[in-house]
Amino acid sequence: MRVWLLSACLIALPVSAEVFTYTDAEGNRVFTDQPGTSNAKRVPLTKSNRMSATPTAAPPPKTEKNAAPKAVFHYNMLRVLIPEPDATIRSSTGELIVSITSEPGLQAGHRYRLLLDGQPTAEPGPSPVFALSNIDRGSHQLSIEILDEQGRTVERTANQPFHMQRISLAQKRKVQPCTLTDYGQRPECPLKDKPEEEKSTFLPFF
Repeated sequence: MRVWLLSACLIALPVSAEVFTYTDAEGNRVFTDQPGTSNAKRVPLTKSNRMSATPTAAPPPKTEKNAAPKAVFHYNMLRVLIPEPDATIRSSTGELIVSITSEPGLQAGHRYRLLLDGQPTAEPGPSPVFALSNIDRGSHQLSIEILDEQGRTVERTANQPFHMQRISLAQKRKVQPCTLTDYGQRPECPLKDKPEEEKSTFLPFF
């Protein structure tokens, strides 16, 4: 079942598409790009995966003198749901959807931040789903941080590995050869490569 949930979210999911989530009959949370299910809800995405390696944190809010420092909140659990640890991702454009969860849920004023190979992938935000693109071929590390109102790291996960395999169009054609109806419909089957249809050698009768 976990493999099915992973496949439903990752296979051929473009970064520009909307992501929806719903709970299936067995109580599992499913991520998909198809909104057809009656109880499916749209999930906001953090789309950008390129930003400065040293982002500046927002200035801390002014506090009254002699005010007691606010205690740091701690989460019982924080982890990456998708992809699974050591997963192999196959994408011709290096695209990946990352889904995370925490227990309890994100507290008011807190934000998630996703790190790819130790570098932030986007500005921190409240969305638990991140859409990454153009990830280089090879092995990479993912980790999640939760930041508080002052930009302090409240929680951070250990690095979780995954492996990106960027499939070429030639490899896709080898796995699933193009048919005449596929040309112009599948990216790996462009119209310019469509073979000419055989002409009939029989002359029409008048």
